Amino acid sequence: MTGQGSRKGRPLGWFGRLACVAVVGALAVAAVAIYRADSAPVPKAEPDKWSPPQFAARQSERDAMVRTIRRYGLSDKAVLKAMAAVPRHEFVPAGRSRMAYADTPLPIGHGQTISQPYMVAEMTRLLKLTSKSKVLEIGTGSGYQAAVLTQFTKHVYSVEIIKPLADAAAARLKRLGYTPATVRHADGYHGWKEEAPFDAIIVTCATGRIPPPLIKQLKPGGRMVIPLGAPFAVQSLMLVEKGKDGKVRSRSLMAVQFVPLTRQKKSE
Repeated sequence: MTGQGSRKGRPLGWFGRLACVAVVGALAVAAVAIYRADSAPVPKAEPDKWSPPQFAARQSERDAMVRTIRRYGLSDKAVLKAMAAVPRHEFVPAGRSRMAYADTPLPIGHGQTISQPYMVAEMTRLLKLTSKSKVLEIGTGSGYQAAVLTQFTKHVYSVEIIKPLADAAAARLKRLGYTPATVRHADGYHGWKEEAPFDAIIVTCATGRIPPPLIKQLKPGGRMVIPLGAPFAVQSLMLVEKGKDGKVRSRSLMAVQFVPLTRQKKSE
C-alpha cells in the first residue's frame, strides 16, 4: 500500500536535485582539501634553531645588571636579552652568590675568575654571532660565557685546561639545560682542530701573542676577540678579523685585565 505522504521511489523535485548537487560539491571540495593537505610538503625544522632554558629566579637582579651594562653604552638588544636570560648566580661559588650580579669579576677557584658582566656582554657583541655561527671559547671557567653564547647559536665549543673546572662546567651546563655547549679538557693554546674552522673565537684569558693555531682555525670572514698583554698587568682587548682572502687584521679596542692563559706542562 502506498500512501499519499510517502516519497519513496518518487523522482526528486528541483529543490531535491539542487541539494544533492550541493552535497556532492561539498564532498569534492573536502576531498581536494584532504589531497592537498596530504600532498603538501611538511615544513622542515630549522637545524640551527634551539630553545635555550628560561629561569625566573633573581630576574630583577639580572634586569638591574642589564641596566648597568646599558650605562656603558652597549645597546645591542640581542646581547642585552642574552645577559638578562642567563642565571649568573648558577655560575659562581655558593659563597659568592649574593655578589653574582655585581658589576665586577668574581673568583671561581683555581686562580680563575668569572668575567665582569659588561665584559662578557661586550666580547659577545664583538663576535657578531648568528644562529649558524660556530664559535670556539678558550677558557671555559665556570661555563657562564659559554651559556651566554648558546643564546645565539647551538654550535658552541669550549676548551678548559684546568680539569676540575672543565668537569664542573660541563656538568653545570648540562644540568641547567645548556646542552649545545660542548666542553673539552685541553690546552686552549692549540684550539680545537677537529672542529675547525670557526666563525668566531673568544679567548677569556690573556696571552702575550695570538696563538697561531687559533688564527689558523678562524674561518675566512671570521672574528676573534682576545686580550693581549703580560700576566696580571693592563692588557689590550684585541679584535682580530680574517678577511675572505685569508689576510689577518687586528686592532686594539680597550684596556682590560684578565687572568693569564694557562699552558699545559710539557711533562703532561
